[in-house]
Amino acid sequence: MPQTEWILDVLSDLKTFANANGLSALAEQLDDTKIVAAAEIASKREEALSPTHGQKGQPEPDFGGLGRHQRA
Repeated sequence: MPQTEWILDVLSDLKTFANANGLSALAEQLDDTKIVAAAEIASKREEALSPTHGQKGQPEPDFGGLGRHQRA
């Protein structure tokens, strides 16, 4: 398990505790929190695997010298 995914288990344990102790609003909030955490973990994983080191793989446009003064 990657080093960041342990937090998902902790959130699940907290939700189980909240449900067992009648803290339904907290349990629902922990569900939302787990979704946010999973999305952020996935985003970080994608950034780490990106060939441009987090720049979403978008090549920069090449305008071929437009707007630049060029001398012959």
